[in-house]
Amino acid sequence: MSNREKYTSILQTSIQTRCPSAVRLVHAGIIKSGLNFGVILMNHVMNAYAKTGLLFEARKVFDEIPVKNVSTHNTLLSAYAKQGRTRQALEIFDELPQPDSVSWTALIVGYNQKGRFGAALAMFMEMIKRGALPTEYTFTNILASCAVVEALDVGRKLHSFVVKLGLFRAVSVANSLLNMYAKSGDAATAVAVFERIELRNVSSWNAAITLYMQRGQVEEALAQFEQMEERDAISWNSMIAGYNQRGFDAKALGMFRGMLNESRFKPDKYTLASVLSACGNLKVLACGKQIHACIIRAEFDTSGPLGNALVCMYSKCGGVGIARKMLEACGMCTLNVIAFTALLDGYIKAGDVHPAREVFDSLQERDVVAWTAMIVGYAQNGHNNEATKLFKSMFEEGSVPNSYTLAAMLSVSSNLASLNHGGQIHAVAKKLGEMSSISVGNALISTYARAGNITSARKAFGLIQQRRDPVSWTSMITGLAQHGHGEEALELFEDMLLLEIKPDHITYVGVLSACTHMGLVEKGRSYFTKMIDIHGIMPTSSHCACMIDLYGRAGLLNEAQDFILNMTIEPDIIAWGSLLASCKAHKNLEVAAMAAEKMISIDPDNSGAYSALANVYSACGKWEEAAIIRKSMKDRKVKKEQGISWLQIKGEVHIFGADDALHPQRDAIDLRLTKIWEEIKKMGFVPDTDSVLHDLDEELKEQLLKHHSEKLAIVFGVMNTPEKSTLTIMKNLRVCNDCHSAIKYISKLVGREIVVRDATRFHHFRNGACSCRDYWQHVRLNSARALQCHTVELNFSKNKGEGKWTTKLIDFVDSPTPPDRLDVSIEGIYGPASTDFLRHELLVMVSGGSGVMQVNDQRCWEQKLFYSRNIDYCYQL
Repeated sequence: MSNREKYTSILQTSIQTRCPSAVRLVHAGIIKSGLNFGVILMNHVMNAYAKTGLLFEARKVFDEIPVKNVSTHNTLLSAYAKQGRTRQALEIFDELPQPDSVSWTALIVGYNQKGRFGAALAMFMEMIKRGALPTEYTFTNILASCAVVEALDVGRKLHSFVVKLGLFRAVSVANSLLNMYAKSGDAATAVAVFERIELRNVSSWNAAITLYMQRGQVEEALAQFEQMEERDAISWNSMIAGYNQRGFDAKALGMFRGMLNESRFKPDKYTLASVLSACGNLKVLACGKQIHACIIRAEFDTSGPLGNALVCMYSKCGGVGIARKMLEACGMCTLNVIAFTALLDGYIKAGDVHPAREVFDSLQERDVVAWTAMIVGYAQNGHNNEATKLFKSMFEEGSVPNSYTLAAMLSVSSNLASLNHGGQIHAVAKKLGEMSSISVGNALISTYARAGNITSARKAFGLIQQRRDPVSWTSMITGLAQHGHGEEALELFEDMLLLEIKPDHITYVGVLSACTHMGLVEKGRSYFTKMIDIHGIMPTSSHCACMIDLYGRAGLLNEAQDFILNMTIEPDIIAWGSLLASCKAHKNLEVAAMAAEKMISIDPDNSGAYSALANVYSACGKWEEAAIIRKSMKDRKVKKEQGISWLQIKGEVHIFGADDALHPQRDAIDLRLTKIWEEIKKMGFVPDTDSVLHDLDEELKEQLLKHHSEKLAIVFGVMNTPEKSTLTIMKNLRVCNDCHSAIKYISKLVGREIVVRDATRFHHFRNGACSCRDYWQHVRLNSARALQCHTVELNFSKNKGEGKWTTKLIDFVDSPTPPDRLDVSIEGIYGPASTDFLRHELLVMVSGGSGVMQVNDQRCWEQKLFYSRNIDYCYQL
């Protein structure tokens, strides 16, 4: 072997062993032996220096070579390009009188290294223009550029060029084409390319597995994996990561076990990151800890992606404390947004966002995902002011919110029930061009509905007409139901069904609420059955509470009691509370005592059970029993929830309690309230002292009623807002009968719309009437009298007054036996729920029960069952 050959061999070994000192020794030997003028040998020296990291020495050798050839230039050019030093590479390239394909390809590689894929494509075009012929290596690199920027049209042209040059049989080129089509979104062509590869290597199979996993065809991916005669670590990683990303986490862990059993392959950091993700999703902390132990034994670096995967796993499995310790050990600066979001979610579930904020503040780079995650964390834990402050900080730091951020902030507006705040976020969404986002549209519907502006909610619903999803329909249906537009809510639900949009359990809560607010017992019963039988939705506690409320408010306490006793799920405190609330309206002590006992057994500290039962006793005039209940409540140190009302004026929230003496305008409010009180009494308002469930004289009862929190808030609003503007009042408890009646008169007196959101719904008071049509107030039938010309006169009592409806019968149905139901559709000032109760009591009379029935038209009552529609009625007190 000659010295030249010996030196060349040693240089190759030095490159393989990454030994720069050996290269220096060889270089010295070459100079001593006088061989340093041979261009080929010096090209080898220069290449060895470059590949062992001594680029400065490589450049010195290049400058010292007296006569350079193309290979000399290409060696240094390639070295610069692979290190991303494109400026120096271009200088060498420009020195070449006739660059060859290696020269052009080296520059393309350099641009790819720098992430300048557009420049790489431009360089390739220039290469073709100058007549240089691309090689296999050129095509693999330029196709990689196309894949990254998803330049499908350019990629297709390159595919034609590959076929023209006869390079398709080259496996590396075919694999690059497969990768380009897969990443550019043309999966069908990618599959076709794979099927035409005659001599597939491991890379071909791996690319196919990744492709099928991306398409969600996990079984097809598994089939390709099982066909492989030879696999590498990437094959296993592709299967494990694919299963994990597609939600088949248990299969991902099974594949990992298979990899461990095939002892030729050891898991790398990518394998372990996917396995940790699967453990987190499955919440198998023990398995996650075993993987962590494996990472420690293998001495993997946990300051990067693997550390983030560990943080995610522990956070999802409830080990936020361990996750936080890992961050403190490795440095929070290495935390990525995904890990931060998982850690934040872990803290949120634990109900503690303060540590999450500390982690957020430690992030060196906060993108929109991190900002949004922190805002959502605050909103979900009720820290609405903190969420608002953070949103402002986000703008101040120059980060632009996306549709998810805006939806989160609209959720905050909903929590605050602030129309002004929601309007501001709406304006930001318009400015940022996010109004086409379905998440923003849905959030706007909920925000406006919860803030009392159902008109704006309808407009938001109209803006997303072509993109509505089930959440859109559900939000609108629920909003309409809460605002007393039950008919419109049910019509919208029927439209939803016609469009074959499947409702979910939340949709049905809205539908059943609409029936409850309108007193539509039969429709509510029908929808409840349809929910189970047609849509396969099993009743939740919310659905059951709606049905109990529906029956109870219609006076059907037996049906309500039967329903709760036959529920397929254990009745919760809300279900029993609904039944108890109905007992007060209908003065049923026996059922009330049973419902209260059930509530207290579930939650001994529930003040609502004691208060409601005491109120039922009081409503029935049993003052001693009511006092005993209240004393028991006091002895057990159960605190009653105090009623408060609030409104927002110019961004400031004003809160009022009953007989509030702390407000700075208290004297002025009291004077104006007294004046309004006297004026509405002149208009015909009679204080409902029965609403005061304490044994007091009438004058004192009236004084207590006069100073209820919602009345104070309304008077304050009248004093401090422009005339004719809408007042929106929020209340934490249900509005009482007296306040409801008084606000109707006040709305007419001051000429304003007054919107009151209580614990169950919205009341829109306008010109002396309420949107709820008094559906919840109690009506009792005293007598019914059949008249000539197929009419019936119903005499009833309501609160302290008496009334009369005269209805016309328009249809008869023969019924040889007493009917089990009468349908008398009586629409008037008292609304459909009152009507349902009248129907029920009328049925009792017709069937021979209690009450007085005077029959003048025998033919009418022989038929037993009758119907009437939209009736002439008269009402008198």
